Amino acid sequence: MHCSMNHMHCFCVLRGERSRLIRSMGLVFPARKAEPLDHLKKMHINFLKQLESIVEESDEDAQPKPSKIQKREFTVVDPWSDSTMSNLLTKISGGLKKLTGYHKSNKIYSGKVPLTSSHNALKNKDVELGGRKYHIKGSPGTGAFAKLYKASVDGNTEEIVALKVQKPAFPWEFYMYRQLDTRISDIQRPSYGYAHEVHVFADVSVLVCNFLPYGTLLDAINSHLVVGQHMDEVLCIYYTIEMLHMLETLHSVGIIHGDFKPDNMLVCYPSEEITDDTFRSETRSGQNQGLCLIDWGRGIDVNLFPAGTEFLADCGTSGFSCIEMQEERSWTYQVDTFGLCVVAHMMLHGEEMSIAKVPGTGGSYMYQPKLSFKRYWNVALWKQLFTTLLNPGSNGNHVGDLRSLRRSFQEYMCSNYQLVVKLNQLLAKQKASLCSS
Repeated sequence: MHCSMNHMHCFCVLRGERSRLIRSMGLVFPARKAEPLDHLKKMHINFLKQLESIVEESDEDAQPKPSKIQKREFTVVDPWSDSTMSNLLTKISGGLKKLTGYHKSNKIYSGKVPLTSSHNALKNKDVELGGRKYHIKGSPGTGAFAKLYKASVDGNTEEIVALKVQKPAFPWEFYMYRQLDTRISDIQRPSYGYAHEVHVFADVSVLVCNFLPYGTLLDAINSHLVVGQHMDEVLCIYYTIEMLHMLETLHSVGIIHGDFKPDNMLVCYPSEEITDDTFRSETRSGQNQGLCLIDWGRGIDVNLFPAGTEFLADCGTSGFSCIEMQEERSWTYQVDTFGLCVVAHMMLHGEEMSIAKVPGTGGSYMYQPKLSFKRYWNVALWKQLFTTLLNPGSNGNHVGDLRSLRRSFQEYMCSNYQLVVKLNQLLAKQKASLCSS
């Protein structure tokens, strides 16, 4: 069995004339690229400050002016602007140098083959980094911010890694990977990918990552669309549980992925058959892992910002801008939870999500997907998921909401063992479909 790769982590590709024909007809989802964004929405911030001033002046005669201790500081930041990233890299520079696998040179890269060469020029060439020789076997393609290569190490064809080349040098993703190493428990750490090392030069950086043998969740979704089908609801539930668990874990330790989409999730296949005990467990291990979240270049370390900081920027990825971004409001973890909703919608309906703003109770309003659910689905579960995540409350306990949603889906999978039997069958069929020669 042989897998073709279309991403830095050896993504399997749907090949052949049928796939090319279907793609040309626009019936499958292309990989979405986020465009770099380098500006703060100053008009919105100034409006908030002016509004606060007006409210304070109008209340002066009615009640005592609040003290500075009582007054809430409102900080809004574009987490992806060049200025913010420059400030953060300066802030962490001392600790960055101490991280295992961090290698920096003030010189430009002087290898025999320029790392910024075309993909074809690098194929079958050797790149030397840190005393190791990487033989470029091919390139899955170019991402929005980097070139991606598949390479063997020191002549060992069994040791395969992914090289992510960026110009100018960008060590931030390596920092995010090391934060994952520190904050995520060992048993759940495999769900977020690994970076072995980074080589930072004056002109370019190279991130050396682990290489996984299967496709992305986007590939899995498309594998059903090319044969005129949608992903079975049992598979949708399985992957939704995986996503909920990933975000629950990440957000509880102050990390935001920032680019949560199906082409940044590698599909994994459990080493053992899934049982109902899998869904009774509160933890995920490598043995029952179904997804691996990668590509941390847009990651946000909340701990580096003052408490209460919110973000104001658009992710720039078509179809994945959360409601707050669409309405030019500040956001935090919604960038990830909205992405989860979009992915779930793509799995269920075979198309991206459009939302509607509908009247709620007491003169309020709420957001919901425009497409209705099939009557033979577990409608109550899916309604609860989308209603909760598209309409976050103000109780500040969204991690608890993620946990509650995950447990609801898990309880449903445990309610009928035939669901688990069907899931194992569907995973085996999908694996054969995606990774056959």
